[in-house]
Parts: sequence; structure tokens; C-alpha cells
Amino acid sequence: MEDTSSDSRKNKISRFITGFIISVISLVCIIAGGIPLFCFLMVVLFLATREYVHILRNKGFHPSFSLICVTSLVFGLLIFFRRFDLVPCVLTFAIMASFLVVLFMGRQPYIANVATTALGFMYGGWLPCHILLLRQMNSESVNFFVPGLNDGLYYLLYTFLIVVATDIGAYYFGSKFGKTKLSKVISPKKTVEGAIGGGLFAVFVSAFGVFYTNLSPIEAIIGGILITTFAQFGDLSESLIKRDAGVKDSSNILPGHGGLLDRTDSYVFALPVAYYYFFYFTSGNNVILDLVTYIQKCV
Repeated sequence: MEDTSSDSRKNKISRFITGFIISVISLVCIIAGGIPLFCFLMVVLFLATREYVHILRNKGFHPSFSLICVTSLVFGLLIFFRRFDLVPCVLTFAIMASFLVVLFMGRQPYIANVATTALGFMYGGWLPCHILLLRQMNSESVNFFVPGLNDGLYYLLYTFLIVVATDIGAYYFGSKFGKTKLSKVISPKKTVEGAIGGGLFAVFVSAFGVFYTNLSPIEAIIGGILITTFAQFGDLSESLIKRDAGVKDSSNILPGHGGLLDRTDSYVFALPVAYYYFFYFTSGNNVILDLVTYIQKCV
């Protein structure tokens, strides 16, 4: 007879150790910024892309691993060196290259392979690269080695804390009070109670952002609501891909956690939302006020 309690204990220990190591490495790279954060992101994107391609091959699709990796790297370099003017150019040629790669690959299903390749460098490349955009916010120059204590660092830490709070709150409230399934088909283990609990705890944590960012209390709370909401959407979106492909975990690279996609899915949506919220609605920028002013001038 198997000792399930012993296996469960070992799994929890390995899960804690793995989570601790990943957290330390992530925190060091985030604080360091510059090249350390860029290299860390590229390693994560490479491994996550490999998982993404593996998942879709279970579905019978064959996206181009090489094109996704190269495009993601170029996106990262453009953001790192602040050549945002070249992003539309790279995106245009990357989409055309998706067709060409599939054309010369000569492997069906053609349309699905083109679509999943383009999805790969957008979902697994462009969206995660917003961590660099967020880290560089309000910094005056490209930071290569010296840690930059700019607004971007505090915004990024704020975002990560909210996502972590969402996970902790969802796990606690879901295990204690969870009864109503959030999505029976996509993610049967998640509950409405867990989602609400995770959101409430995240908003509570976000309120403390006023002490280490330049956010007002209302800005901090609104940011918390937006980030926790899209973090949970990101989690469900990755579950949707796995469920459709008939895969439980994206891989087993992280003991006790599964794959990198399983650990980073919440950040894929949370980081872009956080960046655009902070860039357009805080830090002296407010597109709504700009729009109102423009309308008043026209009238």
C-alpha cells in the first residue's frame, strides 16, 4: 500500500523549495534590471516557448519554434534599447515569416500552423516582454549593470506582489470555501469563491502600494483590481490551451509546480495591463483627461 501522506509531504517540500529558489532569482534580476533581467526573461521565454510548442504538438499543430524564439528575442532587444519605432516593422515581417516558414515546412495543418506560430510570438514573446517596459518606466537611460531605483522597479514589485497575493488568496479561499466551479470545462479545480477571495486579498495588498510607489490610494486600489482580474484571466487562458490539447501540465521542469507556463501564465496578462495602466493613467499621464481636453478644444 502506497504512503500517500508521505508523497504529499515530499511534493509540498519540493514545491516550497522550487518556489523559493525561483522567487529569489526573479527578485534579484528584477532589482538588478538591465542585462540580468533581460537574460532572465530570454531564458524563461525560450523554455516557455518549448513547452508551448510541445503542448500544441499534442493537438496535431506544428508552430515554428525557431521563429517564435527569434521574434521574441528581437522584441526584447527593441524594448531594451528603446527602439519602439521598429516594433511594427518586426511584427509585420514576423507575421509574413509565419506563412513562409509553414509554406516551406510543407506540413499540415497549414492554417493552424501559421496561426499558432503568430500566437506563439505574441502570447509567449510580446506580452511577457512588457516586464522590460514596466521595469524601464521613468528611467532616463538604458540601464546595463547598475540597479536603477526608478518608478518602474516599484511598479514591477507592486505588480508581482498583487499576482502572488491573488494566487495565495485564491488557494486559501478556494480550499476553505470553494463550492461553485468557475469553469467546469477549462479548469475544473478553480472555484468562484477562490477567484473572489484571491481578488479581494490582492486588492487589500495593493492598498499598501501607496507606501512604496507614487500612487494615490484610489490609483493603487484600481491598479490592484485590474491586475488581479487579468492575472486570473491569464491563468484561465493558459488552462484553455492545455485543456484543448489534452495536457495537464505544460511540463515537469519545475518540481512540484509543473512547467514554466504553469507558473508564469498569470503574469502574461498582468504585466501588459499594469504597464499601460501606469503609463497612461498615472505618473502624470491620463489619457481620459487628455481626451476631455481635446474635445473641449474642438467644441
